[in-house]
Amino acid sequence: MATAPTDLLLRVQDLHAGYGRAEVLHGLNLEAARGSVVTVIGPNGAGKSTLLNALMGVLPSRGTIAYAGRPVMLKTLEERVMDGIALVPETRALFATMPVEDNLVLGGYRQVRLGRKDGQASLDEVYALFPRLKERRTQLAGTLSGGERQMLAVGRALMSKPQLLMLDEPSLGLAPLVVKEIFRIIDSLRSTGVTILLVEQNARAALEVADYGYVLEMGEIALQGPAADLASDPRVIDTYLGAARRKTDA
Repeated sequence: MATAPTDLLLRVQDLHAGYGRAEVLHGLNLEAARGSVVTVIGPNGAGKSTLLNALMGVLPSRGTIAYAGRPVMLKTLEERVMDGIALVPETRALFATMPVEDNLVLGGYRQVRLGRKDGQASLDEVYALFPRLKERRTQLAGTLSGGERQMLAVGRALMSKPQLLMLDEPSLGLAPLVVKEIFRIIDSLRSTGVTILLVEQNARAALEVADYGYVLEMGEIALQGPAADLASDPRVIDTYLGAARRKTDA
């Protein structure tokens, strides 16, 4: 990814990470420019979630992670959150017995710690993105539909005003119409200036919304390039988009 250093928000070099003695990522290199949408696609078990957990500080890792021009390898998860990194995990990790609005308010913890008192403005911004959450603001999070829970998870992360928003399989388990809405919202977030690192099995939807993409296989980058180029690459079509796509495009 040819990007000037001053335009980079995230630069990962020679990253190794895993679980105990089982190494999952083997010397991975990745970059994300400020304000861009970068996607990582690949099969189950490729190491996509491991990558996000290592970047967030959930898993131990070795190599170099530079965020906003500064190394963060030695920082804790809490310190990375305070620096402006947010992760929406695959599980969504909501507080099921709390109302929607309370979940969102908790997401604004970073802003409170930084002494910023515009919590209501942040809530209004999230409700503008997700009108359905405003309708259900007093409803318990555990009673929401799958799509609504995903919206809440993303909205809660946005409450912290992150510079880097990492999304782990946001389309997982959702109906096609809901998936389309989630990706429409991801695309609309460009206007906020947030950088998005999107891990996704739905390669077609991910490449349509992303600026740049990486194909992760067996813990290593197999392919990378502008998302439009990857979407037309025969190897990506055959493996992730289906042979029918190539016949249609021919």
